[in-house]
Amino acid sequence: MDCSSYSTYCYRCDDFVINDTKLGLVQKVREHLQNLENSAFTADRHRKRKLLENSSLNSKLLKVNGSTTAICATGLRNLGNTCFMNAILQSLSNIEQFCCYFKELPAVELRNGKTAGRRTYHTRSQGDNNVSLVEEFRKTLCALWQGSQTAFSPESLFYVVWKIMPNFRGYQQQDAHEFMRYLLDHLHLELQGGFNGISRSSILQENSTLSASNKCCINGASTVVTAIFGGILQNEVNCLICGTESRKFDPFLDLSLDIPSQFRNKRSKNQENGPVCSLRDCLRSFTDLEELDETELYMCHKCKKKQKSTKKFWIQKLPKVLCLHLKRFHWTAYLRNKVDTYVEFPLRGLDMKCYLLEPENSGPENCLYDLAAVVVHHGSGVGSGHYTAYATHEGRWFHFNDSTVTLTDEDTVVKAKAYILFYVERQAKAGSDKL
Repeated sequence: MDCSSYSTYCYRCDDFVINDTKLGLVQKVREHLQNLENSAFTADRHRKRKLLENSSLNSKLLKVNGSTTAICATGLRNLGNTCFMNAILQSLSNIEQFCCYFKELPAVELRNGKTAGRRTYHTRSQGDNNVSLVEEFRKTLCALWQGSQTAFSPESLFYVVWKIMPNFRGYQQQDAHEFMRYLLDHLHLELQGGFNGISRSSILQENSTLSASNKCCINGASTVVTAIFGGILQNEVNCLICGTESRKFDPFLDLSLDIPSQFRNKRSKNQENGPVCSLRDCLRSFTDLEELDETELYMCHKCKKKQKSTKKFWIQKLPKVLCLHLKRFHWTAYLRNKVDTYVEFPLRGLDMKCYLLEPENSGPENCLYDLAAVVVHHGSGVGSGHYTAYATHEGRWFHFNDSTVTLTDEDTVVKAKAYILFYVERQAKAGSDKL
């Protein structure tokens, strides 16, 4: 039973259930938990009153280097191996333009008068399709920077995720990158169609900061998802027999980068056996010319058969937020292993100009990116371990570890073994520090 929503989950059915025993024992457990919750709420209210009397700071306090500092960030409760979701939500909440769009959306009332305000026990078997991922995502983002002293429980959002993303049902550990892609794709689709007659994407048209020239369409009309994260790749394939060139443009929301094989045994930054792997090495490996192997023969339209060929990627359009996924998990014969290599990445001034198809058409400031957030996987396998996130907010770096949020410094951030990196396009002309 979920002690926050009192929903009962059956592992045999792989579903929330609403059944009760003949003696109503499940309901009795719920009533007992409700009494405990009310008692805890009363005690917590007294504790907060005392805190307000003793301090003028109505926010969490943390001692940093002997001085007391206010923390306005709010943690997210772990609902049972949901650290993968929490790390992504905290990262997205610190991408200002993306987060502000959702926080400014009008609220949608999903329940009618009879059920409004009544506690609901989640169950997929009820067949309730009246859910909105955009609405629950909006509520979660609004709760994250309120300065609350208690962690926010994203149970309603997680329930909607279960409803519309069957891959994430249950309480097993999931891949944070896979979750991020599903989340962005479904937000994009729902924003296109609107909900309950409200066209969410129409608000995008009113937002002058997201102009038409910055939009990238993926699966239909543009939304804030594609306007912020959308870029375009040019894929060039050349037949090695006749020289025929094929070009294709592919929209993307993130780039998945291999860690070059020569660096895969280098676990830490301080190891002396050879150079440290850098993000530039991963980007170069992604964009360099490569010869396709026998399993990837190219169907040449001129030769009328599959031929040996070369492939190269160019970035035709850079996004406002560049999301880079380091491919740390790979399949061997029987299992999925983790590449635990440390990859050096810059906090400021990531220069993407040399990877552009037409760099002369982009100003120097449009190619520089500053780090906004990092998702880290701790552990050995994709189905185990733990996810946390580092993110910067108003010039300070925070470490988000489910319910716990702590202030940290840049030196700690750069030592992290990054799994997903979020870089924000630099707006103003500034410094010369580059990758």
